[in-house]
Amino acid sequence: MAKPSILLHLLLLLFNQHSLSLALEASFSGGIGGVSVSGGIQGGFGGTITNSPAPPGFQSLKLYRAYRALQSWKSAITDDPYGVTNTWVGTNVCNYRGVFCASPLVGSSELAVAGIDLNHALLGGTLVSDLSLLSDLSLLHLNTNRFTGTVPDTFNDFISLTELDLSNNRFTGPFPSVVLSMPSLIYLDLRFNKFGGVLPDDLFTSNFDAIFLNNNQFEGPIPLSLGNSPASVITFANNNFSGDLPATFGYMGSRVREVLFMNNQLTGCIPEGIGLLSQIQVLDLSFNLFSGHLPDSFSCLTGIQVLNIAHNEFSGIVPDIVCELRSLANLTVAFNFFSGLSQECSRLSFRNVGFDLSGNCIPGKVMQRPPPECNGYQGGFNCIRIPATRPLECQAVGEVSTVEKGTGGVDPRAHGVPGSRPSP
Repeated sequence: MAKPSILLHLLLLLFNQHSLSLALEASFSGGIGGVSVSGGIQGGFGGTITNSPAPPGFQSLKLYRAYRALQSWKSAITDDPYGVTNTWVGTNVCNYRGVFCASPLVGSSELAVAGIDLNHALLGGTLVSDLSLLSDLSLLHLNTNRFTGTVPDTFNDFISLTELDLSNNRFTGPFPSVVLSMPSLIYLDLRFNKFGGVLPDDLFTSNFDAIFLNNNQFEGPIPLSLGNSPASVITFANNNFSGDLPATFGYMGSRVREVLFMNNQLTGCIPEGIGLLSQIQVLDLSFNLFSGHLPDSFSCLTGIQVLNIAHNEFSGIVPDIVCELRSLANLTVAFNFFSGLSQECSRLSFRNVGFDLSGNCIPGKVMQRPPPECNGYQGGFNCIRIPATRPLECQAVGEVSTVEKGTGGVDPRAHGVPGSRPSP
């Protein structure tokens, strides 16, 4: 399949810093350049203050450990075009460029390294295991550098880390499972690297709010545990995932806001349980191999603003249940095998909804597939669905507010939600 051009909403999601990154500014009143904060962070950001004496020249043992960690890392940095590490000299690590200090406990004057922000520094080199000495670290932002290698296993000592941004680097190897041992981590950004292999089931039973996996080399099926994830944003785009969309996907429920599956090798039918995603705003299924008719439960996606199902093998009529969705701002169904439009879909232009239906098999519409392609398509009746009325589907959305934890997912029948399965 041809690689897609990135849509505007994807650009906004993939290239802008997630809103959680604002925590750096909120937590530390100093700006870029390593300004110390003596007032502390409300509630603390982890760790306990040791009573051991600090070595000569250091304000505390924590800062001595930070000095050791940063000097070890500096020795592993092989390229520094902006001279960031030229400032990493002397015992006052709080003055190092990109390093932020704060007091771990309210009312304490003792400082520790709480954040590292080296975004867009174009640093080359590797991550070193001694970085785990920064046990009070809350934020580690390394977006847009040239780091290679893998993530050290010692990173499981980052018990206070809430945000880890390794995006736009050259990391390799399997999914860095060490991140699953970080109890405070809620923001994980691995996009635009060369990570590969299958995803661990535990990824979606962790407490992440944002998971960015796009533009790597991940493969295999998406784990069934996806339905257990509390995340509000997940991007699977531009990898090599294959197999069916997990039937448990819908059991992410009202928590999820944006999910991107675009440009993988996913197949099969869209599960009926997708209607449980009542508050989802952006759903991109484009550039895969999905097929069959759209499920009736699409009518329950009352919060959806951007829906992209282009470049698949969907067929049948583009139904009213999709075009009636009142929050829609952009609907893309291009390059499928749809053979007709419902009446409501014909009115989308009057609602100022962006609607792309090119490359289908709809009589009387311009820019459609040539008749031989449409006549030769045989995939229109490969989804057998358990019938259910629309009120039951949408009522079930409110009933499933909490997802059972575990790696096996949830049985849709336990909640009265219609299921779907491919025909033999």
